[in-house]
Amino acid sequence: MGSRALKVLQLVHTLDPSVGGVAAAVVSLSRGIARRGHKIDIVVLDDSASPWLVDCGLPVHALGVGLTSYRYSPKLSPWLNEHGGNYDHVIINGIWQYLSFAAWRRYAGSPIPYFVFPHGMLDPWFKETFPLKHLKKWLYWPWTDYRVLRHAAAVIFTSEEERFLAHKSFWLYRARERVSPLGVESPPPVSPQSCEGFFSRFPRLRNKRVLLFLGRLHPKKGCDILIDAFAQIADDSLALVLAGPDQVGWQSELQRYVDSLNLGDRVVFPGMLQGETKQAALTVADAFILPSHQENFGMAVVEALAVGLPVLISNRINIWREVDQDGAGYVESDDFSGTVRLLNRWIAAPQNVRDGMRANARRCFEQRFEINKAVDSLLQVLTEPVLTR
Repeated sequence: MGSRALKVLQLVHTLDPSVGGVAAAVVSLSRGIARRGHKIDIVVLDDSASPWLVDCGLPVHALGVGLTSYRYSPKLSPWLNEHGGNYDHVIINGIWQYLSFAAWRRYAGSPIPYFVFPHGMLDPWFKETFPLKHLKKWLYWPWTDYRVLRHAAAVIFTSEEERFLAHKSFWLYRARERVSPLGVESPPPVSPQSCEGFFSRFPRLRNKRVLLFLGRLHPKKGCDILIDAFAQIADDSLALVLAGPDQVGWQSELQRYVDSLNLGDRVVFPGMLQGETKQAALTVADAFILPSHQENFGMAVVEALAVGLPVLISNRINIWREVDQDGAGYVESDDFSGTVRLLNRWIAAPQNVRDGMRANARRCFEQRFEINKAVDSLLQVLTEPVLTR
């Protein structure tokens, strides 16, 4: 790669961590690139006063919240025209909104290569689940995002599974594909005081084997089938923590459902956990569980692996093959019966099997998803010779 410092621009709609894993991925990769001595800037369509930008620790240019669901920004193209030539590489995070289209108009055919992370937005799950939205996308696909992908120096998928699935969404598809994983930093050890503070905050969890769900409370994540499956488990030593932001106003309905099943003393909704509290939850948990119907990468899964926490996941999470291959958890289908099997397999596992799975989880993280592995991989993609397309 040589020793020359690169100037890299990241474009992303928002860095709000409550929206999903893309924000965390952009921040962790950007920090990793900066630690290598490269210059990194982030352009984001957030209000400059957004609380999540305060301690970001990276150069962020907040252009204001985009308008409508398309997130149109009248400031984006002028900013790119004025400053966009100051970079060696440009990374576009996400498609289907104005940001990717504006970046394509600025950089297609220019000497500055741009790269696209679709972040799962080409997954056929959306086509199957929202056919009318897919039809709408198909109407303007040939004129917009098809071209965004076709003219990119590379379209970067975060797993082989994501790359494979992307071919199933649109028959008109052409891209120079690369696979480069995301990653997180290895977390510092959590103090006993932090763990005790967690139990003091949630006393119902003390002396329980905690199954931890981390993610948005959203139908896509399978929260409802997880509650149904948990209700089938007679083991009173287990508790379920459904931790995450209430993105679509679903939490009250889920809580009422939990109460109707007489599970109120075994299911906890702590809201979104961050920082030390989240690390304490990961540390005291017995296992991580996510029966999601669609998960492009699964940053929360990787955060669990980072602390050596076995993961119980569906086969709709795109890193499920890596988890299964490394023996870092159990994988089943994303339905009620599959989620029941996840729970029963974990409960039935002897202690030595669980201990081995903890070691495997940490090893899986270190070998595949530690942030420096991800940064090495991304820098290799960015600095490959760009072929004429």
